[in-house]
Amino acid sequence: MSASLPGARALPESQFDLSTYWGRVRHTAGITDPRTLLVGKTGLEQAKSLLTKYKQGGIEDMSPELWKAKKIVDSTLHPETGEPVFLPFRMSCFVLSNLVVTVGMLTPGLGNRGTIAWQVANQSLNVAINYSNANKSSPLSWRKIAESYCLAVGASCSVAVGLNSIVPRLKSLSPSTRLILGRLVPFAAVATAGALNVFLMRGEEMRTGIDVFPVLSPATRAALAAEGKSEDAVGSLGKSKRAATLAVAETAASRVFNSSPIMVIPPLLLVRLQRGDWLRKNPRYTTPVNLGLILIVSYAVLPLALAAFPQRQMVRATSLEKEFHDQGGDGGLVAFHRGI
Repeated sequence: MSASLPGARALPESQFDLSTYWGRVRHTAGITDPRTLLVGKTGLEQAKSLLTKYKQGGIEDMSPELWKAKKIVDSTLHPETGEPVFLPFRMSCFVLSNLVVTVGMLTPGLGNRGTIAWQVANQSLNVAINYSNANKSSPLSWRKIAESYCLAVGASCSVAVGLNSIVPRLKSLSPSTRLILGRLVPFAAVATAGALNVFLMRGEEMRTGIDVFPVLSPATRAALAAEGKSEDAVGSLGKSKRAATLAVAETAASRVFNSSPIMVIPPLLLVRLQRGDWLRKNPRYTTPVNLGLILIVSYAVLPLALAAFPQRQMVRATSLEKEFHDQGGDGGLVAFHRGI
């Protein structure tokens, strides 16, 4: 992200008020904008150069061009390492990367083999996205990654196959109700395994803690700038397990918030449309219609879900371990990056 660029002057966090939900939604809509994927290496370097010039005092005020550069950098670079996130695993590519897998999981009439294959594909993608966007202050070993992946795949496949076998046996329900329940099986599997995947992939953070930093007052930031230093010069106060647990829990919740509408609304709408004359007469359009429904809902809900919690979370130092109680910054607050 832009905070990793050199320069003593701090960039504004956002054009929008991140203390409000709708401010975070508008900010997140920029970070998840798929048009940023079209910016190549040259465009990224130009954006970084422009922001560096601002941070070093070469540009006085933020302008539309600078905000655009910040959006490009924030959507491309990892906030802690400052390195580009592999393109398919960026949040700006989240919808496109998940589209094929989601369509596969929501395909009507999948047998157990098809269900297992698409759940494996989905969890493989989840692992890659979670790893690429996780807090990097507590890196995960490849052994832990493999263990977490196997557990998440096992959980999603067990839920999906188990529910697929149970739903047809519910003879007391009407055929239409069983049809709807059958279409919602992928939702149950994805929601369960999606949250579990986050906890498993980021379990090391909860075991060892993540870095927390003091929240600086305006006077402290001004003093640092006068000395030619940026906020990044202020080191970590240490690692907090409580902060890590909160960060991981919020990330897991936001993933469930994101998957729920995508896995529920399109299949229910498709059931409704399949009962209509047009789709019954033109069954070949079932897949394109399903694809369109998933694409529209995915782009609509992603910013809403990711904005549920701030990316840079601020909490009272007294809510963490005892060693942090006297180390809070402005207003007794500390901050940490929760990951996406």
